[in-house]
Amino acid sequence: MFFAGCVAGPDIDVNGNTNVNAKEIPKFSTCGAIAAEFENADGYGGFYGLEGAVGMPMATMAMDSAESGGAVKSTNSEPAMREYSETNVQVAGVDEADIVKTDGEFIYAVSNNRLHIVKAYPAGGAELFASVELGIQPHEMFIDGDTVLVFGHKHYRDDYDEPAYDGYYPGGDLTVVQLWNISNIDEPELEKEVEFEGNYLSSRKIDSTAYFVIRKWQYGTPENPEEIVPLYRDNFEIDAEYEPACGCTDVGYLPPVEARSFVILGAISMVDTDADIEREVIVASGENVYASTENLYVAEVDYDYPGVFDEVLGSYESNEQTIVHKFSLEGQEIEYLGSMEAPGHVLNQFSMDEYDGYFRIATTKGHVSRSGESASMNNIYVFDDGLEMVGELEDLAPGERIYSARFMGEKAYLVTFRKIDPLFVIDLSEPENPEVLGKLKIPGYSDYLHPLDENHIIGIGKDTVEAEEGDFAWHQGLKMAVFDVSDVEKPKELHRVVIGDRGTDSYALHDHKAFLYDHEKNLLVIPILLAEIDEEQWGDEIPDNAYGDYVFQGAYVYDLTVEDGFDLRGTVTHMDDESMFDKYGHYYYDYGYAVKRSLYIEDVLYTVSDNKVQGNYLDDLKPAVEIELPHEEE
Repeated sequence: MFFAGCVAGPDIDVNGNTNVNAKEIPKFSTCGAIAAEFENADGYGGFYGLEGAVGMPMATMAMDSAESGGAVKSTNSEPAMREYSETNVQVAGVDEADIVKTDGEFIYAVSNNRLHIVKAYPAGGAELFASVELGIQPHEMFIDGDTVLVFGHKHYRDDYDEPAYDGYYPGGDLTVVQLWNISNIDEPELEKEVEFEGNYLSSRKIDSTAYFVIRKWQYGTPENPEEIVPLYRDNFEIDAEYEPACGCTDVGYLPPVEARSFVILGAISMVDTDADIEREVIVASGENVYASTENLYVAEVDYDYPGVFDEVLGSYESNEQTIVHKFSLEGQEIEYLGSMEAPGHVLNQFSMDEYDGYFRIATTKGHVSRSGESASMNNIYVFDDGLEMVGELEDLAPGERIYSARFMGEKAYLVTFRKIDPLFVIDLSEPENPEVLGKLKIPGYSDYLHPLDENHIIGIGKDTVEAEEGDFAWHQGLKMAVFDVSDVEKPKELHRVVIGDRGTDSYALHDHKAFLYDHEKNLLVIPILLAEIDEEQWGDEIPDNAYGDYVFQGAYVYDLTVEDGFDLRGTVTHMDDESMFDKYGHYYYDYGYAVKRSLYIEDVLYTVSDNKVQGNYLDDLKPAVEIELPHEEE
């Protein structure tokens, strides 16, 4: 039995042209043809899977028009009538999986290899309803009505006495997809579990269909070419065994072939657990995923070395290209539409955007060096619906790289950095002629940009000071700023706040889902790991590269308005023992009680760590409820 929906199309020479569309998508004629392409690929060897990056995990509000999407579970207590926050997503109507979700009554969290379900509303009656062993290491999840969808992974097996499939063992991690029925909320029931060979990359949910991307690196080739296709297993089949995810002649590719890995794009219904998992399998790669309500884009970087020799740098320039694969989405139907190429590499999903039929992408070409001899350049490219490049804006901030990007309608905002933080305002109203409207240069940089309203943007990143040792800057404390972009030619920093000293960090710097902002409530919440320098230790001369000691981890809660800026309402922590940092050392702490996410239901702010869900009243942050989540004690 194979899953439905593998790529189909005519058999075309692998050395053909790029930018093929769905009706012309080529496919391999034999298993040997696939194996031959991987055999000829340079720079890769071995055949035992990979140790790949997995999606990290919530917050609130969306992007584009600052509206968020997400599922609301209907119960007798009508949570849809309640005010509650949802996952901070990039595109309105496109939900993103996370480690924490809520439907306004229950909080769902994955940690410690478990799915926890906490009845959170009303806070006075909050309790742990269920905590079930998943049998996998969970990454993140979706909720939809009475269904929870969990993505996770596990290694193939510890017992290698018997082969899994014709003498071949799956290598590395297996991505596991689980569907849990929670109609009986205190006794969740596993209704579907499927394993794919490869590593979970990312996912999105539109209405009740979840789309996910798995990447399977291929190191070398097996002796038997028929074993080349990634394996899968449906654990709810009788005598379930591993078998190819599809036939070799159903595997597609993009000419000319760069055979390094497989990409599996799947679609699973969260309302019909008996439905097949539709998917596309192509020989390609993928590092970042962006999705609109109609299309999904998977970006991979082709590092084509060597390029032209640079006499100044004494090395070869990079000919790196970002290849973006486009898929249309309609229910469980996935259709491959073709690919686009743009010079350089993308930072993350926010470097890509779809608007009014056009796809926009921000890239950095080359790399930044502390020597000051960097040959990097930053660019924006625009593609039309036919996947043709129609506009370009190149050579922004030479010698720097993109630290954050945000597309908002007809404008784009870029932050580049090496020593100072230039914020660029870019006009995209004419797709064929993108241009810089204005820029602002200030110390520091922003790792993440979030719309406050149409004319103001929140930036979070690090404060910096220029280094005397070279052409670079030393990171300092965490910096948040509000940028006024109402005058597009003269953007300005309206408000700023710096938290802690060098070493201060936040999950929100690396994962936008840890960022909670609600415009109506003027509420901003981010997790903070606070580092402070002991001045007595250093005396009068504190070097710019001195790190502070960890003294706090928890959530910083702010009132944020355009008029008054950042007003700290208070902090919340899950670490009751004030000596915890002394116990673990000044650069360590108990990660199990590190606040990773925050959300609100009505008048209560909930913070979530791996080991605890805690509620505090929004108005004064006084304790409302505290629920310990099952975990192994040290």
